[in-house]
Order: sequence, then structure tokens, then C-alpha cells
Amino acid sequence: MCLAFPAQVIELLPAEQAVVDLDGVRKTVSVLLLEDVAIGEYVMVHVGFALAKVDAEEAAQTLALMKEAMALTGPLADREEVPA
Repeated sequence: MCLAFPAQVIELLPAEQAVVDLDGVRKTVSVLLLEDVAIGEYVMVHVGFALAKVDAEEAAQTLALMKEAMALTGPLADREEVPA
């Protein structure tokens, strides 16, 4: 299974690289696979590559769902036993 995260482009770098921000975490990624990436846009990032552009609303919805899923799995991860 592959998982890509929406992240906002905050800086464009030489050599088709960009700095993206995902909830305060900043990472340099390749934007080689996309055309005309601009600061402020959202891109889907997987293993260091921006794969597609997404609009801000779709990015916000995806991030909200991811946070909700993490909140649901958090308490279960702390249990020593799985309930029968």
C-alpha cells in the first residue's frame, strides 16, 4: 500500500526541488514530475516526490481525515491486549 500526503509548497529551490510544509513539518521534495508548481499550492507527496497538485479544500479534507484516523488508532495502540 502506498500513502501520499498533501503538503503546501512554501519555497521553490533550484534543480526542480521545493520545500513543503505538512502541519509544521518541512521537507525538501522533488517537483520534477509536475509543471508550473507555485508557492502556496498543495501537492501530494510520496517518498520525496510531489506526484500531483490538489486544491486547498481537498488538501484540508484529506488532512482532517488523516488526523481523525490517527486519533481513532491512538488509544488502541497503547493497549497490551486486544479485546476478544
